[in-house]
Amino acid sequence: MEPRRKRGILDRLADHFQRYWQLWLLCAPALFFVALFAYVPMWGIQLAFREFEPSKGLTGGTFVGFQYFLDFFHNPLFGEIMVNTIRISLWTLVMGFICPIILALLINQIGSKKVKGFVQTVTYMPHFISVVVIVSMLNIFLTPGSGIIGRFLGDESLMGSTSAITAVYWISEVWQHVGWNSIIYLAALAGVDTSLYEAAKIDGAGRLQLIRYVDFPAILPTCSILLIMNMGSVLNVGFDKIYLMQNALNMPATEVISTYTYKIGILNGQYSYSTAIGLFNTVINFLFLITANAIAKRVSDSSIF
Repeated sequence: MEPRRKRGILDRLADHFQRYWQLWLLCAPALFFVALFAYVPMWGIQLAFREFEPSKGLTGGTFVGFQYFLDFFHNPLFGEIMVNTIRISLWTLVMGFICPIILALLINQIGSKKVKGFVQTVTYMPHFISVVVIVSMLNIFLTPGSGIIGRFLGDESLMGSTSAITAVYWISEVWQHVGWNSIIYLAALAGVDTSLYEAAKIDGAGRLQLIRYVDFPAILPTCSILLIMNMGSVLNVGFDKIYLMQNALNMPATEVISTYTYKIGILNGQYSYSTAIGLFNTVINFLFLITANAIAKRVSDSSIF
């Protein structure tokens, strides 16, 4: 009997596409979209290592290596920018991760479908408010003397306080998105077997025990995956909102990587320098993502890859 010849990689690929060509055809538009708008622009990353010259394009400038990265590291504002970015992003990440879980667990305990639907609708609605409107609301509500909140906080507006602006940012961010972000947890809770609730109630479990021993274990894998994905943007503070919230008084506490990159690159025309800063930010986020995934994979069975 002749031994079976080992199939080459081309043969295996041909067999794979012959079996699943319909699925690849369905995925083709999405793959093309991602390739065009996510991978093709990566060609411009080399601008971080070159001195940009408009007449020579992205690849024609003088190669300077890591010079722009070193310039950023030695910039007097580097420490302040990194501290502001980490402080704002971590508060937003932690509170924006915990609050939707708590809200989903509480909504799931509501017995009436009408009340549950009303609560869900009310908490979803702020998500669809424009960022410009949100910042305008903050300025109006926190105005000293006349604002709904500002009249109780003395003569200083929280929008101009370097010590309070971080709390204003993450509290408004959580308020706006907590309902929307709880949807995925509610979907996970909807798949819990109702017999588990019945068995727990027979054993005398109250609402807190139901949440602790039935609901929370059901959404724990979802929490792990979402936390890993959020770690990939730990240094990404939304540019539009923080930029709109900036003023001359709170600038020392609100200047973050995204706003500084915009000012350096777009307003001052230092394209290579701003590209280097953006690439540095992306690499750090990628390292956080890999680390969080490795830890989750070692501690539990939940991981992205």
